[in-house]
Amino acid sequence: MARLTKKQKVALSKIDKNKLYSLKDASSLVKEVSSAKFDESVDIAVKLGVDPRKANQMVRGVVTLPHGTGRDVRVLALVTPDKAAEATAAGADYVGLDDYLQKIKDGWTDVDVIITVPSVMGKLGPLGKILGPRGLMPNPKTGTVTMDVAKAVQEVKAGKIDFKVDKTGIVHASIGRVSFDADKIVDNAHEIIQTLVKLKPTAAKGTYIKSIYLSCTMGPGIALDPKAV
Repeated sequence: MARLTKKQKVALSKIDKNKLYSLKDASSLVKEVSSAKFDESVDIAVKLGVDPRKANQMVRGVVTLPHGTGRDVRVLALVTPDKAAEATAAGADYVGLDDYLQKIKDGWTDVDVIITVPSVMGKLGPLGKILGPRGLMPNPKTGTVTMDVAKAVQEVKAGKIDFKVDKTGIVHASIGRVSFDADKIVDNAHEIIQTLVKLKPTAAKGTYIKSIYLSCTMGPGIALDPKAV
């Protein structure tokens, strides 16, 4: 087992492992336990009482965080020429089609989100093995396959994120930075938690939200009281 550094020990000493914190207290505490020299990401992990192996218990959705993620999201707009100007004006970092399709085939995936139009999806199919594992494949359900390219780009830049429960039943998401005011972390966390509540599958039985943890990139997890959020 790896030894804890002095900073890690100090951070752990500030957290009561036997306590379930309120969202407000946890949002303040996650800032206190941050010790890295960079602006750490604030992440949330929500354990759901679902079986992701069953299609009728899959939880996936999108949410627009009120205060954004705090990071510059790199957007690639794979669009036809008639949509290129629209995508550029909306703030897309990379705009094009065939040239970027070739770059992806050659292994380039240095973006966070890909937005495209329905007519281009056929060309993206063969790239599924590259884009899929990285979570970059556009999907109509997350709003990344649309004719309203400008709106999609603007929403992603403003803090729209998509999430999907993993095979262990946990939803992970980045909801801000430790430089955020605690109130902003509270707002962002509350938004994604309430979105998950609304997406509860009818086939899910028993306790739906089993646990919630808040953490920063280099810090320990802080357990929240699911009933208090």
